[in-house]
Amino acid sequence: MVIVDDEQLVRMALRLVIDGEPDLTVVAEAADGDAALAVVDEQRPDVVLMDVRMPGRDGLDTTRELLARPAPPRVLMLTTFDSDDLVLGALRAGALGFVLKDTPPPRILDAVRTVADGHPALSPAATARVIAAATGPDSSHSRDRTREAARERLSVLTEREWETARAVADGLGNPEIAERLHITVATVKAHTGSLFAKLGVENRVQIALLVRDAGHPTRRRAVDRPSDVG
Repeated sequence: MVIVDDEQLVRMALRLVIDGEPDLTVVAEAADGDAALAVVDEQRPDVVLMDVRMPGRDGLDTTRELLARPAPPRVLMLTTFDSDDLVLGALRAGALGFVLKDTPPPRILDAVRTVADGHPALSPAATARVIAAATGPDSSHSRDRTREAARERLSVLTEREWETARAVADGLGNPEIAERLHITVATVKAHTGSLFAKLGVENRVQIALLVRDAGHPTRRRAVDRPSDVG
């Protein structure tokens, strides 16, 4: 794991907590985004614990850059701020988790392990904000534009891929999706792989956010939907 934070005391405290665990190891630290990119290239960690706000290249921009590279690490955001923009920005950038710095150490460790396994990990406060953003009133012009852009991206999916995307947004795992759609788990994995490729996303959280940005409609917008079987 690599810890990225502009405060040395924070990095030291996190290293003490993480290195005290038999299954976790901090291989390097970085004080800003540019240093983080170099360290990750050198160490190839499984997980990066990333501060959001730093001088120079911030955590969101650094995360986007990391995840655009081959075989990227999984990113867990850690910050003192929990605004809607930061939470959603981190997840849209490709982070798999978002926890606050005042989160108790055992929960931070749980989040690290969860993200390392490829699953999303959000603090209760962050989860509440994501839900509120997804279900709040759609009165602003910005929200309308976001919905339109999300529906346009989703319109390239086949009907079965769209059903898979909706199931992912509902929080279902592969076995549950297979049961809902009456297909095999292998087929679910194939559809999920197609979602990653067609939507240009890195993880299931980003798929879920796209579906929710689109208003979680029961069907995709009627624009040249490709046919699909199986």
